[in-house]
Amino acid sequence: MSNENDDATQLGSIRHYMNKPQQPGNPQARPAFQAPSLPTHPQEQSGDDEGTVLSAYNAMPYRLAMPTVPTTQHLKAQPAQPVQMRQPLPQSQPIPAAASQAKSAQPAATSSMMSAPQADITEFHNQFTKLVDSVSQVVVGKEQPIRQCATAMIVGGHILLEDNPGTGKTQLARGLANSIDMPFKRIQFTPDLLPSDVVGVTYYDQKNSEFEYREGPIFASVVLADEINRASPKTQSALLEVMEEQKVTVDGETHAVPQPFIVIATQNPIEQLGTYKLPEAQMDRFLIKTTIGYPSHDVSVSILKQVNVTDRASTVHAVLTGNDVLRMRAISETVHLDDAILEYIVRLVEATRHNERIQVGSSMRGALALTRCARVWAASNNRGYVVPDDVKQLAVAVLAHRITLTAEATFAGSTPELMIEQILENVPAPTVGVTA
Repeated sequence: MSNENDDATQLGSIRHYMNKPQQPGNPQARPAFQAPSLPTHPQEQSGDDEGTVLSAYNAMPYRLAMPTVPTTQHLKAQPAQPVQMRQPLPQSQPIPAAASQAKSAQPAATSSMMSAPQADITEFHNQFTKLVDSVSQVVVGKEQPIRQCATAMIVGGHILLEDNPGTGKTQLARGLANSIDMPFKRIQFTPDLLPSDVVGVTYYDQKNSEFEYREGPIFASVVLADEINRASPKTQSALLEVMEEQKVTVDGETHAVPQPFIVIATQNPIEQLGTYKLPEAQMDRFLIKTTIGYPSHDVSVSILKQVNVTDRASTVHAVLTGNDVLRMRAISETVHLDDAILEYIVRLVEATRHNERIQVGSSMRGALALTRCARVWAASNNRGYVVPDDVKQLAVAVLAHRITLTAEATFAGSTPELMIEQILENVPAPTVGVTA
């Protein structure tokens, strides 16, 4: 009998009690059936705490019929009931903190990042366009490699132009050098070139009776290393220190090169007679490796109409100074880089290390180079933040020459450029900078 009363009290369901078999000999079974006649105010108050905020309008007629005093005493006795936890969000301090964290992951955070370009970014964009337009007068119809070379110039890295003879590699290097008011030197690499012919030499001055250091052609802001693969490995190694540390050490004394400093090297990929392959350590020091390619049909006809112009690089004049380049470099360092972009760059670099057809993957220097170039590329497009497309457009030029394929992949016809393009397709790009 006590079990039946407990069921009726805990479940509060008359239907549940009536389904139980009646005991005709037990006169005390009737009071349990009359459970609705018990006082319901405590039960209504405990259940009405949730209805105070969630259903205030529906519960209003019922609350007017209830006595006010028990309800007030109930609220004062239990101040930590869910009534206070269900107050409107703007009146609670901890909840808006969580809400602000949730909003930071929403497109509203990217909308502030995608605001109008600042004055510095606009200035960067205008000067970058001015430089590209100047070099485009020398090498017509090749905006992409020109933009890549201008990007390397601003970052402070070095460029390797590898293409067939007669495609304008030297003209592009000289046009870029003439478009900036900085010292320019050219070194024609030959098999008999010595390291002292590049970095300089210490000689004894008989007039002053002392040793003096004579600077080599490497002491210039823009250095053109023409046909770099024709020099011996001993001479090529003379560029390792200056390309990485931008300093030259001769006879125990270190000399700094002028700033900004950039080496533009050219080489012929098809002719191997009398050439020396660049070592991997030197290839990794080049920020960008790009090709120019042959001009289109319309561009070729336009060039032939100007056949009397023998040296197109000499027709352009300086549009920027060395201080302008340094300022543009400082502006590019303020470009916003989202954590998702950094994660994307690291995943691309790690994918080159774990690919079965790649023997040697990209180094950390490649990841840093891709990050710096992406910031300059974004600023050149009049944006103060980096998007995944900036990384995709530069990945092949920055990472392809830093990897080494296996012998099986080379025999199968794969190239480093094709492998980087395949990695770009396999690694998912983040959705940074996309508004709802």
